[in-house]
Amino acid sequence: MTTFPARQAETVPTPPDHPAKGAARPPEAGPAPREHPGWLVAASLATGVLAALLLAFAPFIPATETGMAGGILVGLGLGWVMLVVLSALFTSQPQKWVLVPALFMGLGGILLLAFGAPAQDVFTWAGPPALLALAVWMAFQARRQLRSRGGIVLLYLVTAMLVMSSVGAGFETLQQAASKAVSPPQGQLIDVGGHRLYLNCTGSGNPTVVIEPGAGMMSADLGWIAPAVARETRVCVYDRAGRGWSDPAGTIQDGAQTAADLRTLLERGNVPGPYVLAGHSFGGLYALAFAARYPEDVAGLVLVDSTAPASAPASGHGTSQGSEDTMKRASALASIAGRLGAGRLLGATPGHLKGTADEYIRAGSSAQQAAGLRNFSDKPLVVLTAGTGSQPGWAASQEALASLSTNSRHRIIDGATHTSLITDQQGAAATIRGILDVVAAVQTAGPLRP
Repeated sequence: MTTFPARQAETVPTPPDHPAKGAARPPEAGPAPREHPGWLVAASLATGVLAALLLAFAPFIPATETGMAGGILVGLGLGWVMLVVLSALFTSQPQKWVLVPALFMGLGGILLLAFGAPAQDVFTWAGPPALLALAVWMAFQARRQLRSRGGIVLLYLVTAMLVMSSVGAGFETLQQAASKAVSPPQGQLIDVGGHRLYLNCTGSGNPTVVIEPGAGMMSADLGWIAPAVARETRVCVYDRAGRGWSDPAGTIQDGAQTAADLRTLLERGNVPGPYVLAGHSFGGLYALAFAARYPEDVAGLVLVDSTAPASAPASGHGTSQGSEDTMKRASALASIAGRLGAGRLLGATPGHLKGTADEYIRAGSSAQQAAGLRNFSDKPLVVLTAGTGSQPGWAASQEALASLSTNSRHRIIDGATHTSLITDQQGAAATIRGILDVVAAVQTAGPLRP
């Protein structure tokens, strides 16, 4: 019998399982959503800056230094709050630590808005070290918790600015405390009503010459002129509010207020009039405003390349309520920048920076107030005009100033510039001559020499 080998069973591959008809498929794994924490940081910081600017100029925020500083801090705090919320909603990296700078700035701003000057006094001393500690802590937290190179760089830039602000503010606080403890080497500080002005009188004789330096300048810039005039008669130099040795003022410092403060200063300093006023540049506006308000106290005028008054005298302050508010806010911003050390970059104290900014902000009002002097009668008046660097129409405005008096001389000083009439020995010599010519005319009650 023939035998056959057993037939091996064939192995048939098992087909893949197919889900039953109508059954749901398992979800397929897709790429993780892409996050952009760096963009959220940038958007939040930009929002904070925008909110700070809007609040600083909002009509319900007081147009004062403390009010605007409070509004700025609240706005910046809102930007940090926005970063906390957005990072929690749209990323897997919630930045809860950002609540600390948000609360620091937001609560600080609210305290300034609520309590004003008392809160500012506390912040002046406690703020700089607290801000420095916050900035260092923020830099550490950003490096530790934020997984975004762009976001870290942005936050590093912010913390660097906070460090500079804290160092600048601390330096200014110490400098101001030290300066208040030091008395000027000569002259005196006299209270004129809420703030002290520096006054230094030298020489002897009548009439007394009072010199008004230009915008941003102070008594120390009159080194060529005051000693030379003092050899012939008495001369007084002083620093306007916020400049040199003088305290900053809490009042609006336009031409009228400057004239009022000067009159109080001379009275309390026992300097009798009438005076010969010499004003350079913006100082000419103040001299004219003084002569318009107190004509019996002015015996003669010297206008040294003076800024021209407005074409018509002022009625009131000559500014609308809206522009007045804007000027106050611009002045407050200058003061805030000065407190953070910005003025030191220009070699100026916070008071000097604010005072100079105020002069330019109030230029329109000062020019209108100076226009109140429309007739100087036959009192001696010398107008000195720089022969170099003048703008078109400047000479005509100087000639118009000379027409205020029937006893006047208009001298164009060849080779002199606007500044050199004060700061250069040769230019200052022409200014000295003009002052002494007016002094001589007052003493003799006669006409000016050619």
